[in-house]
Amino acid sequence: MEQRRILIGVTGGIAAYKVPELVRDLSRAGHAVRCVATPEAVSFVTPLVLQTLTGEPVRTALLDPAEEGAIDHIALADWADLYLVAPATANTLAKLAHGLADDLVSAVALATRAPLLVAPAMNVNMWRHPATQQNAERLRERGVRFVGPDAGELACGWEGEGRMAEPEVIAATAGLALGSRTLAADVVLVTAGGTRERVDAVRFLGNRSSGKMGFAVASEAARRGAAVVLVAAPSALATPPGVRRIDVESAEEMREAVLRELPVSTVVVMTAAVADFRPAAPAERKLKKEDLAESAGMMLELERTPDILAEICKEKADRVVVGFAAESHDLVAAARRKIARKGCDLLVANDISASGSGFDSDENAVHFVWPAGEVEELPSLPKSEVAAQLLDRVEKLREPAA
Repeated sequence: MEQRRILIGVTGGIAAYKVPELVRDLSRAGHAVRCVATPEAVSFVTPLVLQTLTGEPVRTALLDPAEEGAIDHIALADWADLYLVAPATANTLAKLAHGLADDLVSAVALATRAPLLVAPAMNVNMWRHPATQQNAERLRERGVRFVGPDAGELACGWEGEGRMAEPEVIAATAGLALGSRTLAADVVLVTAGGTRERVDAVRFLGNRSSGKMGFAVASEAARRGAAVVLVAAPSALATPPGVRRIDVESAEEMREAVLRELPVSTVVVMTAAVADFRPAAPAERKLKKEDLAESAGMMLELERTPDILAEICKEKADRVVVGFAAESHDLVAAARRKIARKGCDLLVANDISASGSGFDSDENAVHFVWPAGEVEELPSLPKSEVAAQLLDRVEKLREPAA
């Protein structure tokens, strides 16, 4: 990812103890990070800790001749590609909403032209107070992005909303705020994971798909500014920031969700491993082996599931539709037959027999197969990079004809 400059404004809340881990997460993502802090913030996290992690001095005073001589607060405001206030206390939200600038954190917020992201943290009653809610709404109307607060046990002993979002979530949301916005005009519909087809009350037919590829596509589309809907078969993966998730189980449930969301979608990426067959008559109760003769087996009659990709390709209109093909042999030939049969704009084929890629792996080695038969072969890459490469091609397909 391209290195971007993130300035963190740390204010005086107990959640400031999470800021060092936030700095680490942002640095690991390749960003340059600096911190400024209010005088109250240093009661919870020392400037020396933040300076050690960022490699940059931490300013705490708005008017300090020595600090102004090194880099003034206007230069800090100009330096930032993103200004992140974490934790953002109720007092800080009020200052930002009303344009006050009586400390370094609030003064930089007025002076910067960078996008502003805030991570609220406070007592639940303070968060729910009408004044705080009005301040938050005023900031949202100005385009300020919020991450959190989360609900849970608070440091004050109360339960409810007010916990600062976890550092990894804030870092991921910062990535969204810094995204390229190249898909800002699009609604991207993504399917992910492996569907489950019920055999009885406890058993199902399924496959090994983890959903990682689809979740990576959804995350990258959100980073590029798209409105993203993720239709997910059962998966333990966390919902990517900025993504609306719809959980389904069976192929029929996935079909219904996709068709419901299709009318407003401009791009559809079908990464899900949808079952081709399902039991024709699933049992309502658990099937027990003692109900069968000792040596008897059991026969399952299977029927075809709906072909979701073929169905939406018939309604494609001016949408871009991307299909996926997981193959164990004859990869390219099978992919060419599939794209001709389905009618999608691009097919992504991966060899599930290849070591270290495909199902449940963090990497994937894919071929991009085009309708005319051309093939682009990519080396084994992290699925996040495969998602980026795929959406680069989707963007070209979305470009208006010259």
